[in-house]
Amino acid sequence: MAFPEPKPRGPELPQKRLKTLDCGQGAVRAVRFNVDGNYCLTCGSDKTLKLWNPLRGTLLRTYSGHGYEVLDAAGSFDNSSLCSGGGDKAVVLWDVASGQVVRKFRGHAGKVNTVQFNEEATVILSGSIDSTIRCWDCRSRKPEPVQTLDEARDGISSVKVSDHEVLAGSVDGRVRRYDLRMGQLFSDYVGSPITCICFSRDGQCTLVSSLDSTLRLLDKDTGELLGEYTGHKNKEYKLDCCLSEHDTHVVSCSEDGKVFFWDLVEGALALALPVGPGVVQSLTYHPTEPCLLTAMGGSIQCWREETYEAEGAPG
Repeated sequence: MAFPEPKPRGPELPQKRLKTLDCGQGAVRAVRFNVDGNYCLTCGSDKTLKLWNPLRGTLLRTYSGHGYEVLDAAGSFDNSSLCSGGGDKAVVLWDVASGQVVRKFRGHAGKVNTVQFNEEATVILSGSIDSTIRCWDCRSRKPEPVQTLDEARDGISSVKVSDHEVLAGSVDGRVRRYDLRMGQLFSDYVGSPITCICFSRDGQCTLVSSLDSTLRLLDKDTGELLGEYTGHKNKEYKLDCCLSEHDTHVVSCSEDGKVFFWDLVEGALALALPVGPGVVQSLTYHPTEPCLLTAMGGSIQCWREETYEAEGAPG
């Protein structure tokens, strides 16, 4: 008689706190993994951007050059460059190794909420409270953007980029997808101010969070509503959402001090992870492993799955 195969274990969620890092840069406005998940960036209300090895807890470099708080940052595919945007309305291109400002792009009429590189890191896309997305050529000496996308009727809160698309979320309640190959714009109306948008890792869906304390999963091509996720609190702040490393779970910050995980297919709440007493301001998920970074107040927290053993730890 053959015994039944053991059930395959479900994906592990990062719920073991490994480290808390005091970033020493005022309030941490955003935390972002780099492309391979070995490093992270923190954006500070004290005008600095910092590069860390989060698992070791080591500060690698501080980048100073913004005139007001830094609100978002991103790393290039080859880890040689960073871009950032902030309350000074500027978009800054940095050299990672030297810590120097390579270019400072000015043109937005209000604070810059969100920045992204294109895949080749030749263009920076920035979204602003001034309701525009501007595309800056990293190699050009010209001060003006190469393109301005101004279809939104209110501030841009979130921008993501794929190889041929730009996805944008706006306070006007619309998700806009620009297909650069086809030269087309697709728009889906959510109805509540959008705080964060992202592509699923398989590129088939878009995840949208908004100020009605709801996340929605949309079919990228048709706009069909595939799922809704509730239970967290998001009424007033711009909070991050994302999908786990294999698209199995929807993940969101919350204003009640927790990070919420939902089963993507079933929509059921899988975990409400207590982080602390304040608002979980930002989060970032490792590209390939069950590892999560969260930001609250002036510190970031590093989370791994329960079975994780740090290198060099007794095991």
